Amino acid sequence: MSSTLDPPGAHPGGAGLLLLGNYLIGLREGLEASLVVSILIAYLVKSGARKALPPVWGGVSTAVGLSVGFSVVLSVASGEMRFRTQETFGGVLSLIAVGLVTWMVFWMRRTARFMKAELEGKVDSALSLGSGALFAVAFLAVGREGLETALFLWTNINNAGSSAQPIAGAVLGLLTAALLGYLLYRGGLKLNLKRFFTITGVALIVVAAGVFGYGFHDLQEASIIPGLSTLALEPHTWFTGMGTPGRWLQTALQGVFNLTPQVTVVQALAWTVYIVPVMALFLRRARPLLVPAQHAAGTGR
Repeated sequence: MSSTLDPPGAHPGGAGLLLLGNYLIGLREGLEASLVVSILIAYLVKSGARKALPPVWGGVSTAVGLSVGFSVVLSVASGEMRFRTQETFGGVLSLIAVGLVTWMVFWMRRTARFMKAELEGKVDSALSLGSGALFAVAFLAVGREGLETALFLWTNINNAGSSAQPIAGAVLGLLTAALLGYLLYRGGLKLNLKRFFTITGVALIVVAAGVFGYGFHDLQEASIIPGLSTLALEPHTWFTGMGTPGRWLQTALQGVFNLTPQVTVVQALAWTVYIVPVMALFLRRARPLLVPAQHAAGTGR
């Protein structure tokens, strides 16, 4: 839907604001993959199994190539579709991407502390089976993260239109994640992973809420969901009279929250229905699991 204001990034400062959402996605998701790779490599080096490194690097490279190829296929496929089909395609993929990222955010918060032991156990089993098993461990571990990241980044970039800024933000985020992963591997950086994934998880949920709402907006434009003309908000009318500050504010809100110039009632409801329960569940402190001493002894814990 067109806006009466210039597109995001068309005015000074807009480019930097548009980098933020995808930078956070690239940083968060990229660091997860970097952690996986650093744990695998470090364990093999410390175990004296350097000869097993080539299959691991092969699995990592194949997973990265698959993720990039997946993004290219999505772009080519969507580019050849008619408008209605393209909106349907984008809307459905937006909802799928949000579902995967939401699952990943909660999964990572719950299992981050056990990731090292879990991966090392898989590597021990793979070492006894040969190079093919090591390749598979690395490929599956990185590939899962890569495909999720590719889908979510593609969705966010596609929603932003033709601007190159979201792509630059994603690349910068991935490069930062790779650097952090290397520093963690070398031992030159100490990072509180629990705190890091909590803070970035909150930011990612905010970004995902915008993608979720925009997904419903796409389905409305494809005439699958009614109510395209039933508006809840018209942000562009607020910002137009504010001059340059209004342009900055619109760019910030569109870059981070996927706030369109005109927000439908369905889009606003979708954003609210997603962010309120998901954020509440994510921020809720996990209650400690109290295991009676006799039960723990009986189960060997």
